[in-house]
Amino acid sequence: MKFVDKVSINVSAGNGGNGCMSFRREKFVPKGGPDGGNGGKGGSIFLEATTDLHTLADFEYSKHISSENGGHGLGSKCFGANADDITIKVPCGTMVFDKETGEPLADLVEPGDRCLVARGGKGGKGNAHFASSRRRAPRFSEKGEQGEQRIITMELKLIADVALVGVPNAGKSSLLAAISNATPKIADYPFTTLSPNLGVMRLDQERIVVADVPGLIEGAHENKGLGHYFLRHIERTRVIVHVLDLSSGSIDSVLNQWRTVLDEFRAYNADLLDRPYVVVGNKIDLEPSNSVVGAFEDFFKSEGIDCLITSAVSGEGVDSFMGTLIDICRKYPRPTGVTRLFATISEEDEQGQKRRGRKQKAQIIRLQEPGCFRVIHTRIEEAVERYDFNQEEAVVRFMRIMREYRIEELLEASGAEEGDTVYIGDVVFEFQPEKAY
Repeated sequence: MKFVDKVSINVSAGNGGNGCMSFRREKFVPKGGPDGGNGGKGGSIFLEATTDLHTLADFEYSKHISSENGGHGLGSKCFGANADDITIKVPCGTMVFDKETGEPLADLVEPGDRCLVARGGKGGKGNAHFASSRRRAPRFSEKGEQGEQRIITMELKLIADVALVGVPNAGKSSLLAAISNATPKIADYPFTTLSPNLGVMRLDQERIVVADVPGLIEGAHENKGLGHYFLRHIERTRVIVHVLDLSSGSIDSVLNQWRTVLDEFRAYNADLLDRPYVVVGNKIDLEPSNSVVGAFEDFFKSEGIDCLITSAVSGEGVDSFMGTLIDICRKYPRPTGVTRLFATISEEDEQGQKRRGRKQKAQIIRLQEPGCFRVIHTRIEEAVERYDFNQEEAVVRFMRIMREYRIEELLEASGAEEGDTVYIGDVVFEFQPEKAY
C-alpha cells in the first residue's frame, strides 16, 4: 500500500433536528396544551487510533466525511431520532490540526485514543419544553443547531523503538532487511527509500520495532530533499542508529556524513541530540583496505561513542548489531506513561469555553464598509441561529436577550445610526433603535 503521512480532509457533522410547535387537538380534550417534541442530535465525527493501520492512504481519495442530521420533532411529544456518530480509524501516532487556524486538536498515540473533530448540532426544543405554570401555551420552538464543519490536517509520526538514520545510499534499507522481517526496496542509487519502512526485529523473545526513514541531505530541516519525511518520523523513537557508509573512500567523508546528520538534528529539534544512539559503519564488504575501518573505530572510541562494523550483504557484524540494539533498548525502556507532543482538547474543555463565552461582554466591531457593524457574543449568535423569526414569540425572546446585553446602547456608542446594517452570525439586520418608535 502507498505510504501517505500527511493529508487534509473536510469533516461535516450533522445538524440537529428542529423542534416542533404543535398543540394537542383531540376530541373531548378541550385543553390539550402544547405537545411539540424536541429535535434529535446530529451525528458527531470522531477519530480513533488503531494498530491495524500504518498509513493515511485511505484518506487520499476520501476528502469529505459527513454524518447524518438529527430527526425533526413531531406532535404528540414525539422526539426526533438522534443520528449515529461516525468513528474514523487512523494509525497510532497521528496528530490532528485545524487547517485554517493551525490549532492542534489531538495527538493520538495509543490504540483506542479518541478525539472529537466535528461536533453534531444539538436538537431544537419543541414548544412542549417551554410550557410552565405561567406560560401555558407557548407558541415558540427552536431550530436545530448547525453541526460543526472544518478542514483538518492529519500528520503521521511513526512510533518505533529504533530509527535508522543516515545520508542517502548508506545501506539503511539493507540493514533493516538483514535484522527484521521487512522487505524494503533496495537499489544502488540515492533516495531508493522514498517513504519510511517499518520492520520488527525478534531476538531472545524480545520484539523491537525498527524504522528506516528516507535519506538526509544538508538543509533537510528546511525541507530540502526529503528532509521533513526524515525528521518527522524520528521524533517518537527511543534510540537512534547512525548508519555511515564506509565505502565512501576516506575517513573524512565518513565523518562528514555523521556531522551532517547532527547539524540537521540541531537545526530541526535539538532534543534529538539527547537521545541514546549508536554509530554503525556499514558496507564493510565494499571497503577492501582496513585503513578507513581502523580510523573509524579509533575516532569514535576516542570520543567515547559506541560504534559497530557491519555488512548487511555478507551478514558480518549483524548479530552483534542486533544484540547491541537489544541491550540499549533494555537500558532505555519504553516510558510507562503516554508521551504526547501536545494535549488533546477534551469535550469538557470545549463546553467550558462555550460557557465562558456566554458570560463575556458583547463586542461591537465596526466593519470597513460604511454603516456596517458586527455583534460578537456566543449566546446572541446561538439565538440567531436557532430562533425562527417567523414566530412572534421568537422575536420577543430575541429582543429580551438584546436588551439584557445592552446591544442597542453598544451599537449607538460605536456610531451606529438608524438604518445601518448589523451582522450577527450569518444573519443581517437593519438597525432600528426602539426609541425611534
